[in-house]
Amino acid sequence: MEIERKFLIREFPPDLESFPHLLIEQAYLCVSPVIRIRRQGEEYILTYKGSGMLAREEYNLPLNEEAYHHLLPKADGNIITKTRYRIPLGADYGSLTAELDVFEGKFRGMTLAEVEFPSQEAAESFTPPDWFGEDVTFSEKYHNSWLSRQ
Repeated sequence: MEIERKFLIREFPPDLESFPHLLIEQAYLCVSPVIRIRRQGEEYILTYKGSGMLAREEYNLPLNEEAYHHLLPKADGNIITKTRYRIPLGADYGSLTAELDVFEGKFRGMTLAEVEFPSQEAAESFTPPDWFGEDVTFSEKYHNSWLSRQ
């Protein structure tokens, strides 16, 4: 089960480049249900996501490079590329980490932060840090699967 909230970004945290980051390329074979392929660094993943906005089923299966490149031409719509920064939110937030996505290509200029939670209650009681902007968790237009069709 994936439980996450999404936010636009008001400003980047200081020293952004000092945080661990990697380039992600992903494409969608289907959007209902979501079936996605992703390359992140040297890792290749096939993902199934069920329906839902705040909480939904998610299953990740490993792919090899050959399978990824075989499936990539079968994807519908846009291939999404972004750099993902993993930013620990600090002592006030326990072990929570923001995954800050800085989009490239067609969506250059878009930035989103996602935070995954251990429970729905934790997600609902979360107060975001000041550098976060608007909460867009319940707006489908900020789901990568939606972006893939634009």
